[in-house]
Amino acid sequence: MNILEKAADVTCNARRDSYGHPLDNHGCTADMWAAYVAKRFGVDLQLTALDVCYMMILLKVSRLAHDPTHEDNWVDIAGYARNAEVIYDEIMAMKED
Repeated sequence: MNILEKAADVTCNARRDSYGHPLDNHGCTADMWAAYVAKRFGVDLQLTALDVCYMMILLKVSRLAHDPTHEDNWVDIAGYARNAEVIYDEIMAMKED
């Protein structure tokens, strides 16, 4: 199974079963991160589920900059990109309703 297949398998099956739709899960994370930043720095951020995907991709890139040999970082990057696509599609579908 290649990296993209592994990411699709994880994001469409195991993690989706455990954590629910990425819009809800990453939306919750966005709210928590925004609350932390507000408390810690007094800055009001309007973070979204998509922002969480983008920042998690940056985290994985940071890890790859240290050591590019860990395939799980590549799988996670593909998974977060897939989640971003799913979230974007859901947001667009909600706007059409």
